[in-house]
Amino acid sequence: MNMMGLMAVTALLVVPASAALALVFLPSYRIGARLNVSAALLSLLAAVTLLWVQPEPNLYLRVDDFNIYLVVLNNLVSFTTSVFSASYIAHELETGRLTPVYLRFYHAMYQALIFAMNLAFLANNIGLMWVAIELATLVTVLMVGIYRTRAALEAAWKYFILGSLGIALALFGTILVYLAAQPVIGEGLPAMAWDHLLTRASAFDPALLNLAFVFLLIGYGTKAGLVPLHAWLPDAHAEGPTPISAVLSGLLLNVALYAVLRFKMLMSANPSALAPGPLMVGLGLLSLLFAGLMLYRRGDIKRLFAYSSIEHMGIITFAFGMGGPLANFAGLLHMMMHSLTKSAIFFAVGHISQAKGTQRISTIRGLTTTHPTLGWGLVAGVIAIAGMPPFGVFMSEFLVVSSTFARQPLLALPLVLGLLLAFGTLLWRLHGLAFGKPDSGPTVPVQASILPMLVHLALVLIAGIWLPGPLVAWFHNVAVLLG
Repeated sequence: MNMMGLMAVTALLVVPASAALALVFLPSYRIGARLNVSAALLSLLAAVTLLWVQPEPNLYLRVDDFNIYLVVLNNLVSFTTSVFSASYIAHELETGRLTPVYLRFYHAMYQALIFAMNLAFLANNIGLMWVAIELATLVTVLMVGIYRTRAALEAAWKYFILGSLGIALALFGTILVYLAAQPVIGEGLPAMAWDHLLTRASAFDPALLNLAFVFLLIGYGTKAGLVPLHAWLPDAHAEGPTPISAVLSGLLLNVALYAVLRFKMLMSANPSALAPGPLMVGLGLLSLLFAGLMLYRRGDIKRLFAYSSIEHMGIITFAFGMGGPLANFAGLLHMMMHSLTKSAIFFAVGHISQAKGTQRISTIRGLTTTHPTLGWGLVAGVIAIAGMPPFGVFMSEFLVVSSTFARQPLLALPLVLGLLLAFGTLLWRLHGLAFGKPDSGPTVPVQASILPMLVHLALVLIAGIWLPGPLVAWFHNVAVLLG
């Protein structure tokens, strides 16, 4: 059993890394797209295997209650996005927006991104996790600028500069954690391993831990799209390929927040250290309220949902900042529901923007008439992400609000205000997009892959009605670990 678990973990790293190398040399788009989908499917199967068999941790890699479902979620969305990507990128090739050379580069970088995210989740070493997140940053920078337009290159540079700043701050925080652990655990790899750090964190110097967490929260918070270091995210979504927008919102933001939560566990294990909750609550509320206001000013459909991602990362950060079993449970559920829902929305938006030949909201009208499947899929996605029943996002937001009302009623006021701001804007925009009078402009025929969108929406709907017992047990176990 342990050997099977070790093989599964190895596959999660070796399959995407090998596929990335192979895709660099494949000249055929069709073969490259199929290999991309096949490699993502193999990674998903390896991730699902870990639900039953888990290897013993070592100084480099670890599978535990905290990361196992996030690994499965990461590879599920990576696989469905690769299926969506196959038809989306084929259209970009036909229209000349991407050349065959860039397509080979795109597929190779997609697998490299899966490898980096899997490594970040599985790393038992705080330095290795930092390297993995830095690799994911560099890969996505290259993919955001793949169209080589002025706007795309500007977005890539902005992402690179702000991402580098954030990752540099996170590196400094990581070094400080190592310095705090060194007198207690000793030099070398054990002082960087999560299992060693958690068991001895109560003896660490609280002053070093406090300083480290501030740098880590700001550094990885930049990668998570939290205000005020969020400016890279809307541009990256608007100018990069839509499959990358789906991965950025659905997965990469989770990776950065996962890193923050790992270090939050260290802080909670040290009774003399700074309470991380108020800092996270403050950043979460700031992100939620700022994004809710900025949604009203967006004229680009991908920027609109980029700010929606900032809003939801604010909700998740707020929930984990509040802490306690119920709020942590809600944060974990919301993390999963947001990943599935937002990626489904970007699946619809990607094909819609191709069909309409624009991303301008003012020129996209009456989608339920002109493109019924995509239009109604977008309606369902927006209703879900706005927090309306019976979808899973409603359940997670309800738990966050009710937990806050029970413990800190005054904090519930700005929380609900932010939710209502976003709710109103999304429904207002949805009315014109889905039910407005269609314009008479030309429509480009698009071969859309609607199955990934439908699968995600179905999962979010099921989660709003019924959650499997093992998933609830996992949420409960991890909620207790997070403190």
